[in-house]
Amino acid sequence: MNKTKARRMRELLQEGIVVSPGVYDGYSARLVEKMGFQACSTTGAGVANSRLSQPDVGIMTLTENAEACSRFANTISIPMMADADTGYGNAITVYHAVQYFEQAGVVGINIEDQVWPKRCGHMRGKAVIDAHEMAKKIEAAVKARKDPDFIINARTDAIAVEGIEGAIGRAKLYLEAGADMVYPDAIASEDQIRRFCDAVAPGYVSISMGFGIRSRPTTPTLSVKHLARLGVRRVSFSRLLAGAALMGMKKALEVFTDSVKTGEAHERPDLVVGMDEITDLMGYALINQLENDFSTEEDLRARYKGERPDLVVRGGHS
Repeated sequence: MNKTKARRMRELLQEGIVVSPGVYDGYSARLVEKMGFQACSTTGAGVANSRLSQPDVGIMTLTENAEACSRFANTISIPMMADADTGYGNAITVYHAVQYFEQAGVVGINIEDQVWPKRCGHMRGKAVIDAHEMAKKIEAAVKARKDPDFIINARTDAIAVEGIEGAIGRAKLYLEAGADMVYPDAIASEDQIRRFCDAVAPGYVSISMGFGIRSRPTTPTLSVKHLARLGVRRVSFSRLLAGAALMGMKKALEVFTDSVKTGEAHERPDLVVGMDEITDLMGYALINQLENDFSTEEDLRARYKGERPDLVVRGGHS
């Protein structure tokens, strides 16, 4: 029997801390796998920002989110979790949201206890629903999943509203309701992380961590090894790739703008990857191989004569 991605994710959690870079498009999802990471997760803010060009304030719908996750998850072999915001309403919508995301091919979802419409976890002005209402949403999520290995990660945004003790109380309730993991968003210090992990043990704890953020993040930047010593079982770097991509695009456009002004052309391999690297990342080799295997000899001769005969090699990968 083939092992599911969800089963693999559970095994990774049992083995130790899981590093989960945040992905938001096809490039980032494929690159995380290519760079050797064993798991990834979508960043809800990144998906909303990049696909809708809108802030992360509840504008993205359930179906838009699930559709995006499906496209990413089904092009990579590593397990991917998804950010499902609040589950898009009450316990009934959570029930359906779980089924949408499970069908999309992700191995689990974060569900948060914010009031809908939610806002990005590090924004001011957050509000949370009653803890018992959130517990019912978790119960609905557990009942809705078809694969028992599908992971329900209960996120609480209560630290900003009720303090660390309030968040700990909520996390314990959420674990009792059936959550597989709890996620205290915008946790404010190393001491708070330690207290939270100790209080909910042996429950799994997920932390979102910044990386190279110039403006001061809500959560302090700690190493993966240090987080593991504190008791964290999963760490997501939600904004790493989106922030890096924006910085790269900004620098490239600055150089290009200067080139336009001066009238000089520049080759800058330090700022852009080559076309070969893009085609390799995005799976063009498979297209070449399929064309090689299933096109007629006449079509191949007509299509590639005098151009790129190296693309078409009968009986072998191109």
